[in-house]
Amino acid sequence: MNSTKQKARRLGLRTTRTEKKKRPFRIKLITETTYFDYPLLFISVFLTLFGLLMVYSSSYYYNGTAYVRRQAMFAALGFVAMFAVSFVNYKLYEKFHLWIILGVIALIISVYIFGVAVNGSTRWLSTKSGFGIQPSELAKIGLCIYMAAACTNHVKDMRTFKGLCKILAFPIITVGLIAIENLSTGIICVVIVVAIWFVATPRIAPALPFVAFAAVAGVVLLLMKGSYRLDRIDAWLNVDTSEDAYQTRQGLYAIGSGGWFGRGIGQSVQKQIIPEAQNDMIFSIICEEIGIVGGIMVIAVFLMLLWRMRFIAEGAPDRFGSLMVVGFIANIGFQAFVNMAVVTNLIPNTGVTLPFISYGGTSLLVTLTEMGMVLSVSRRIIAENDGYIEKVVRVTE
Repeated sequence: MNSTKQKARRLGLRTTRTEKKKRPFRIKLITETTYFDYPLLFISVFLTLFGLLMVYSSSYYYNGTAYVRRQAMFAALGFVAMFAVSFVNYKLYEKFHLWIILGVIALIISVYIFGVAVNGSTRWLSTKSGFGIQPSELAKIGLCIYMAAACTNHVKDMRTFKGLCKILAFPIITVGLIAIENLSTGIICVVIVVAIWFVATPRIAPALPFVAFAAVAGVVLLLMKGSYRLDRIDAWLNVDTSEDAYQTRQGLYAIGSGGWFGRGIGQSVQKQIIPEAQNDMIFSIICEEIGIVGGIMVIAVFLMLLWRMRFIAEGAPDRFGSLMVVGFIANIGFQAFVNMAVVTNLIPNTGVTLPFISYGGTSLLVTLTEMGMVLSVSRRIIAENDGYIEKVVRVTE
């Protein structure tokens, strides 16, 4: 190029800059596809709508449409939250994980100051308009975010007891504050913490002192409420004769009277007798109305949900997203198991709702929000040749 300019100058010619000819764009199909887990979305919607049907069926006899209208309102709010959260980059939660867990702890403490007592337990924050939230439900999301972030950013600390003390300090405070009034939810929170930690590290030895501490704390919490919690264990062991086992006994009658294929939707008889049939004992109404076969199908749908969540956890683009979804798997899977185990008298009676299905606005709203966060992780999955959405871009040759 320089020699050409020099020759032109010697000949007295004027040089001009010539524009390069623009090369045409060509269309290229990228083999990678952006993923969105529609099966998880459809299962979540199905379980929520099925839950509305069962809440209506189990409560219409003595409360008309009041319960189902309130549940439908929270379902609508939950769907809005689910879709909104699914578009939020989940990595944002990792940046603010410390503030999130501190906010959860503050809400739980405020329950003991401003909370409303229901059935002898103070678990709710309520406004003058009657709208209430249960901070222990929000704690499930907070613990999933905090533990996923802590196990991502402090990998070396998980190898030593001292390091684990730093990581588990806030979860221990959170679980302790919850378990004083709500032992069953406290146990679910412990399962969330243990599940995330177990997946994050293969080292068990540093956590053994915490296992011993949890065992001692569990015994203390059982004795804190006097004979109330011990009576539930006695009722579980003597379900045929104990007066405290009335609810469980009637639930077993409902399952037995439904037979294999049930009495039909809306035809339950035991819902007139079982206390709080639309809440903790709703699975017994399901089995009475659509039979044992129907109950097994509901279990199968939950297993499909957990399988899709496991698929997203394995395909997550980073460690934080994967561990956060693991926490949600532990929450929904264990909570569903506990609810069904109580109804069938496999474990002592506890106040745990069936996710998506039982009556409870805060529980449904939190569960659908969790699904939105899982869908947010699924949006960042890049799956090759999976046939979902092909990106078409213009590139220069």
